[in-house]
Amino acid sequence: MAKRDYYEILEVSKTATPEEIKSSYRKLALKYHPDRNQNNPEAEDKFKEAAEAYEVLSDATKRQRYDQFGHQGVNGQAHHYQSAEDIFSAFGDIFGGGRGGSIFDEFFGGGGRRSGGGARSMAQPGSDLKVRLPLTLEEIATGVEKTLKVKRWETCDECEGHGAEPGSGMATCQTCKGSGEVRQVSRSMFGQFVNIMPCQSCQGAGQIIKTPCKKCNAEGRVQGEITVKVNVPAGVVTGNYIPVRGKGNAGRRGGEAGDVLVVIEEQEHEKFVRQEDDIVYELTISFPDAALGGDIEVPTLTEPTTVKIEAGTQPGTILKLREKGIPHLNSYGRGDLLVHINVFVPTSLSNKEKQVLKELSESENIAPANLGTVHKESGFFDKVKEALF
Repeated sequence: MAKRDYYEILEVSKTATPEEIKSSYRKLALKYHPDRNQNNPEAEDKFKEAAEAYEVLSDATKRQRYDQFGHQGVNGQAHHYQSAEDIFSAFGDIFGGGRGGSIFDEFFGGGGRRSGGGARSMAQPGSDLKVRLPLTLEEIATGVEKTLKVKRWETCDECEGHGAEPGSGMATCQTCKGSGEVRQVSRSMFGQFVNIMPCQSCQGAGQIIKTPCKKCNAEGRVQGEITVKVNVPAGVVTGNYIPVRGKGNAGRRGGEAGDVLVVIEEQEHEKFVRQEDDIVYELTISFPDAALGGDIEVPTLTEPTTVKIEAGTQPGTILKLREKGIPHLNSYGRGDLLVHINVFVPTSLSNKEKQVLKELSESENIAPANLGTVHKESGFFDKVKEALF
């Protein structure tokens, strides 16, 4: 079954602001909340569907990918929620959640995840990596699979990313006594103030490494290189990017890895110029070919083809070869090949060629009417011929 459009699910337009998207999702989440729709599978599905749509459209990067490529552009990035609790854990903050509870607590008596103090994980997520991928027009026209080598931080295989020497384990931080927080008490004429902040000794984790891993020096990661395969769809343009999930830098001390962002760069072509999904080819023909017409072979992005030059073709004429251009990225069909006709004017002639052209210039079919009649009377045409030949 095809997925519905995320904008349609959230009942907003494609130009909706982040605030409008957030507000609309909040209303839908309340409307289809399982506690309000018990034993109603359809409402539960809509509740999960709205959460998936919000996850994509509330993230600027994912929303751009979705706008460019549709559902295909966010495959593997949109989370498919299995329960309401998953959704509260992910988005409880937009309903006014926090230590005081969320709006779900107010309406339904619980369900949202409360955020509390205390120790936190030592893991830190890894960063994304950008890799530039040059492509020819031929590759863009057909789509291509590319294999890339990427240098990145990788999880240390000695300590399995924890940063501690195998067998040494962790110890309770003595600064915060394992709480991950330290308190500073100050007094003033207005009373006593308590400032709570993450412990600097353990970075809020509540634990410290007893013996740092010798291979990674407690980082939990080391420098390495991997090979990444990426499938580039036909029709991409410079600036489009394709995310490869989980192949970026490994996080510190077991943190989740970032992504590799493959950024498309279109290379300049020696024969064609791209105009959106059309391509333009400059074809220069001789004066006899333009006057008499004929069949001429021209290149395309796949294989050569023949175009018919009509007798009397004028410079600047454009011949359109339908669907010989770039495929449309988000729809069916493709652009055209536009053949722009130029007429070659020789700059060096033999005496015989000059004589032939002088004779031809006297013909009414060769010389334009205004030069052949008006200017001949004043001798202007003869002067032009003398200057040219």
